[in-house]
Amino acid sequence: MKIDYHMHFEYGSYDLSWVQGFFDSAAKRHIGEIGISEHTHGFTDFKTLYYKDVIHDDSFIGKFQKKWLQTNKFKCPLSDYIKFMDMLKAKGYPVKTGIEVCNFQDQTTVKQILDRQPFDYIIGSVHFLHGWAYDSSQIRAEWKNHDLKEIYEWYTQEVEKLCTAKIYDILGHPFNIRLFKFLPDFDVTPYLIRVAEAMKKTNMVVDINTGTRYRYPIKEISPFPAFMKIAAKYKLPVITSSDAHKPEDCGAYIDEAVTYAKSFGYTQRVKFTNRNREFIPID
Repeated sequence: MKIDYHMHFEYGSYDLSWVQGFFDSAAKRHIGEIGISEHTHGFTDFKTLYYKDVIHDDSFIGKFQKKWLQTNKFKCPLSDYIKFMDMLKAKGYPVKTGIEVCNFQDQTTVKQILDRQPFDYIIGSVHFLHGWAYDSSQIRAEWKNHDLKEIYEWYTQEVEKLCTAKIYDILGHPFNIRLFKFLPDFDVTPYLIRVAEAMKKTNMVVDINTGTRYRYPIKEISPFPAFMKIAAKYKLPVITSSDAHKPEDCGAYIDEAVTYAKSFGYTQRVKFTNRNREFIPID
């Protein structure tokens, strides 16, 4: 059974005419079950957390991010999304309710928000480094202001914080800091081990994510092979995902992700229901 557990309805609205395209693409690619993991920036519940953490001053990155925060964000309460997903399930759609949460510094408040709603799984993802949206192409120039060792240290620290919070089931797109092809000339193994060890302590799952394969210059699946070798050594469980933001991308390169996982010895992937796990063959 093929599964795609990381995608977003957010470019459209919560209506069947928009989301049907995701299920149609899944069917064409023989995906048996999809999971929707809406970004927290879509919900009013998280607005205060973003304005606390994200740089939105008059600096180069601040000006862009201020506009980003004000454009098509915080559209509805989280409860509206849950109600819509419950409706899809009631109609028999093969779907699970997830959410992708940014690496907020106030994890206590995050937990309070998430505990109010039922989820099948929760993804924690590092999207900001010291308030900077490092994956935004419009402010890519900011990378030149940082040493790559600094970036790897910051990223690793943020993952460790997510793991310590004990809120999340999955680490989203691990080490996608490679996305713009800023590749290190130093040994990154210590950072990879720290992330794997932190994930192991809290039993978090690796998101084998094809989004960086088709949406970014690096054109590789995340996480990259060096981390996958360590993840396999630590016996970290996996899911496969496309990180689709458009209907036609649902299930994109999932077959490639399966082959990729198998190349590191994986024979199973995780299937989630109500935060509970079932291991199924990865085929």
